[in-house]
Amino acid sequence: MKIIKNVSLIAFLALTFSSIAQQKEVKIVPTKITENIYMLKGQGGNIGLFVGEDGAFMIDDQFAHLTPKILKAIKDITDKPVKYLINTHWHGDHTGGNQNMSKEGAVIISHKNVRKRMGMESVVRGKTRPASPKEALPVITFTEDMMVHFNGEDVLISHVHDAHTDGDAHIYFSKSNVLHMGDTYFQGKYPFIDLSSGGGINGYIASAEKALLVIDDATVIIPGHRELSNKKELKAYKEMLVTLRDRVQAKIKAGKTLEEVKKDASITKEYDAQKYGDWFITSEGIRETIYKSLTQEKH
Repeated sequence: MKIIKNVSLIAFLALTFSSIAQQKEVKIVPTKITENIYMLKGQGGNIGLFVGEDGAFMIDDQFAHLTPKILKAIKDITDKPVKYLINTHWHGDHTGGNQNMSKEGAVIISHKNVRKRMGMESVVRGKTRPASPKEALPVITFTEDMMVHFNGEDVLISHVHDAHTDGDAHIYFSKSNVLHMGDTYFQGKYPFIDLSSGGGINGYIASAEKALLVIDDATVIIPGHRELSNKKELKAYKEMLVTLRDRVQAKIKAGKTLEEVKKDASITKEYDAQKYGDWFITSEGIRETIYKSLTQEKH
């Protein structure tokens, strides 16, 4: 019995130290897109950074424990302070550093539903998330669209309805022709659609359609996760989502149950072959999400 307890303790300590080591090993890697715009990858959602004479404008901030590394990466790019921080939605891998950035003097902006959801206890993927502290909450909120005129750029912050969540925003740098889509785009992989936060498959498709109306073939897209993208890839992504939605809708019309749809690999077959489902959201997971979205949607 003592040996078993010791083995369990060793296993627990190994996992704990492994987790700590992984946190220490996270690197914030900047990718230069234009003379003034960068993408910063680390652990969590992709950060957008816009720099110039007026200061720095930041999109999302990953997790709290990464703030020192993120600030160092920004300092290597510019000596200007971060004046504005926009949250693309409320999830912790995009807003976890809010309290730290607020202390650094950043003014936090978001859709009104982001502030609302951050300010209350929520459940995401079965896990209860406590309300964020007051210092982490956005101080400027919008309902539909807003413009920020900064560093000689007209930055359009545009709400997209009920896509990844009910508080998603696209951020489009109109002169630089760069679009940050937050988690309304998981480049090359099936998306996480947070039904419990007001997201839905039809809104997710509408988000892609809205982006495609704004951008052109030269636009650089920063997705919420993974690699830089473009209009051609986003168009193919939207078509994938439409195809899957229509197939699941046909199954629902034929009277198929959720369990039957979850097990029906034919729905996602060609996209599974392209490895859309070998990441965060599995093939079965996206079939389940679309089914639930279509059957729970209000008409």
